[in-house]
Amino acid sequence: MSLNEEEIQQARNDLIELRLEHSDLDHAIELMLQNNYVDQLRLRRMKKRKLKLKDSILRLESMIIPDMDA
Repeated sequence: MSLNEEEIQQARNDLIELRLEHSDLDHAIELMLQNNYVDQLRLRRMKKRKLKLKDSILRLESMIIPDMDA
């Protein structure tokens, strides 16, 4: 799949936003785990969202960075 410059720039912008959200979520999870009482359902949902973000990040990175033949 070949992207034009506008699509590449949009993907880069999306990537920045996803990485920021992933980092924020990681920090929130760490804070939650420091608490004596942990809402396990909320924690699972946050971890699931973090995994989805990671998948989206990897997908965008693979679109932006072309595969190189070895």
